[in-house]
Parts: sequence; structure tokens; C-alpha cells
Amino acid sequence: MATVNVYITFNGNCRQAFEFYQSVFGGEIPYMGTFGEMPASDGKKLPEEDKNRIMHVCLPISKETMLMGSDIMGDYPFKEGNNYAISINAESKGEANRLFEGLSDEGIVTMPLQDTFWGAYFGMFTDKFGIQWMVNYDDPEKMQQHP
Repeated sequence: MATVNVYITFNGNCRQAFEFYQSVFGGEIPYMGTFGEMPASDGKKLPEEDKNRIMHVCLPISKETMLMGSDIMGDYPFKEGNNYAISINAESKGEANRLFEGLSDEGIVTMPLQDTFWGAYFGMFTDKFGIQWMVNYDDPEKMQQHP
């Protein structure tokens, strides 16, 4: 079965964002490379200010899912993450609470975690890096009542 991986672009704070995400999810970051580590292409010199920006990073969230990201380089246009959200389906109400509380730290909660009319325990927020998240727990007992 195919998996869906989320790729997030940052404006110079990718390293800090992924260290924060790692502190919440745990696990190891198997790769975090900078633009300065890339081989030169077409004889173009990389501006000094871009050398320490992250070219690519990945963080396994589960055996099926990988969170990936990078910084932009130079004058590339950047619009802080308001055009998507990362949706997490938790395996328990406790896990939903832990992830929501951890990731929303210093962020803006737009909908606190709560039981919904469709039978899920659900909440939304924008984290301190401007990324939008949704946390959902489908309680099997409640889902039987709400098809």
C-alpha cells in the first residue's frame, strides 16, 4: 500500500523545526543535509548565507510515515504554511492529547481537542513554526454510533 509523506518548506528555521518535532515524536533523524554539502552545479557559487540552510531532512513518525522538509534558498518566494495541514490519526485518546499538547506548545490553538458530533476526538492548531495541524482520534465505540 502507498504511504503519504508530508514535506514542509521553511524559511531558514528547518533545523529548529525538525529538532522540535523530534522532541515530540521521538526517534532519530536519519538524514539532515545542508545546501553547503551539495556538489557544485554548473560552476555556480552558493551564497554563503545559504550554505547552512537545510537541503533535505527526514524524520520517521511510524513505519509507514516520514515527515520531510527543507529550507528555501536565496530569493525563492516563501509563504508560511497556510495552504495545508498535517493530519494525525492517533491510536488512543491519550496519544492524541500528548501529541496535541506537545506540538501546539507556543502555537495557536484554533480548535481545542474535543469530542465532535461525528464521533471523533479532534482538534486543530498552528504550531510555533506556522504549520497547521489536525489531531484526530476515532474512538471505535463512538464510531459505531456514528457511521
